[in-house]
Amino acid sequence: MKKLTAIFLCFAMALSLAACGNTTSSTSESSAPESSVPPASSEASDTSSTAASQEPASPEETEVEAGNTLVVYFSATGNTEQAATYIADITGGDLFELEPADPYTDEDLNYNNEDSRVSQEYADESLRDVELVSDTVENWDSYDTVFIGYPIWWGIAAWPTDGFVEANDFTGKTVIPFCTSSSSGLGESGERLAELAGTGDWQEGMRFRSSVSEGDVQEWLDSLSLS
Repeated sequence: MKKLTAIFLCFAMALSLAACGNTTSSTSESSAPESSVPPASSEASDTSSTAASQEPASPEETEVEAGNTLVVYFSATGNTEQAATYIADITGGDLFELEPADPYTDEDLNYNNEDSRVSQEYADESLRDVELVSDTVENWDSYDTVFIGYPIWWGIAAWPTDGFVEANDFTGKTVIPFCTSSSSGLGESGERLAELAGTGDWQEGMRFRSSVSEGDVQEWLDSLSLS
């Protein structure tokens, strides 16, 4: 009897151990951790961060230097104004017109008439002090290169230009004269203006024919190798 009881107990224990082993195996196969798969938001976050670091700087963060060229001119009949406009367009410079407070009329400019205004001013130097509407330029100190244009009167720069040259300090500036005329050359007009100024690095100038073309101006400017 005792022997049968022992056999029964051993058999029952064996069944119990087998059942426990099956339960443990089933649980292990179904519990793969979700954390082993990266969250969908993790890659998106990294991509967004990288893209943000590679974005170009906005326009507000880039400073663009303003132009530093000024084109000053006196024009009696429009020819010098045309040349000045071409220079300003090509260089990106600013224009400043020298305007006499008492403008010249067609009769005033008749140099064939000894009684005309320009003829009398030529004959009497004391009359050449021509008052200008303005002889000062806003932000003058910001300009590094100054072109100065004028017509040629009796072999020299038209004297309304003189007042501007005398009124300003050209220290540290490169000054480039240019003129228009039907026949006369530049002559010593640039040197005379440089003497009046007393300051500035004055360069050799250029004479244009009265019917100046943009091509003529472009060719001259290219020869200057301006930055």
